[in-house]
Amino acid sequence: MNTPVRAPDTATPPETSPQRAVRVPDPAAAGAALRPTAARSNPVIRVVAESADLALRNLLHLRRTPGLLISCLVEPVVYALLIGYVFGNSLGGPAYRSYMMGGLIAQTVAFTTTFTTVGLSRDLEQGMVDRFRALPISRVALLLGRTTSDLTTCLASVAVTTTCGLLMGWRAHTGPVEVAAGVLLVLLFSFAMSWIGVFVSLIAPNAQVAGSLGLIWLFPATFISSGFVSGSTLPGPLSTVAAWNPITSLANALRRLFGNAPPPGFPAQHGWPAQHPVLYTAGCSVLLIAVFITLSTWRYRTRTSR
Repeated sequence: MNTPVRAPDTATPPETSPQRAVRVPDPAAAGAALRPTAARSNPVIRVVAESADLALRNLLHLRRTPGLLISCLVEPVVYALLIGYVFGNSLGGPAYRSYMMGGLIAQTVAFTTTFTTVGLSRDLEQGMVDRFRALPISRVALLLGRTTSDLTTCLASVAVTTTCGLLMGWRAHTGPVEVAAGVLLVLLFSFAMSWIGVFVSLIAPNAQVAGSLGLIWLFPATFISSGFVSGSTLPGPLSTVAAWNPITSLANALRRLFGNAPPPGFPAQHGWPAQHPVLYTAGCSVLLIAVFITLSTWRYRTRTSR
């Protein structure tokens, strides 16, 4: 007896074993995953986003190098006690300690430049910059991320300095608008000084030399100024250098914005920077940013192309 043959069911596809199933990728989906988002397709937005990512990386890296952050927080306390009480009693006492706060904040902002110099030098020395260069990111983003993250360090140092001033009796005698303008001016000047630190780190062969170079120019730039004494009392051409020193104008601008008058008998300063300290400080900051962004980008390109 012949067994009837059952015709195959063509309505349903035959089952395929999972081991032999092949998933064909969708070319359109793969291309969409590799393409940047619409927001980052704009070059400016892309640089800003990459800079923010690198700035966050630098802030997270502080957990491995807490010594740098501690030094930036301890130095303002040392200088406040040293200048405010060791020298301040012979220069006017409480009145001088209120007057010197503008110069102390200016010095704190200037000295945080070493944080940028040492941090970028270590990245260069340890090969991190070479790893970043292998990624499709902007060259400016690496430097901009460093200077942006160091604004946080500057704010922390200025906060410690301000706290020391409040404990010593310093007060701001103006309104919140003037105080906010002073804070913004400090941030602008700090951003400009950070770019100087970037350039110093790029011309130094290693982190040790970079740290030394950062202090060699910072000490005369800070103390040949009217940060703690009147520039008119300095001898010879040093008086002219102090009058046009941006650190002098930042100190004078903060004193004007915070309403801190000089002690009785303190020699008055003259000249255009002393009469327009806020405008002069803002102009110098913008000029320094433009000059040292150009120099740092050029030096970064020549150094990393070896």
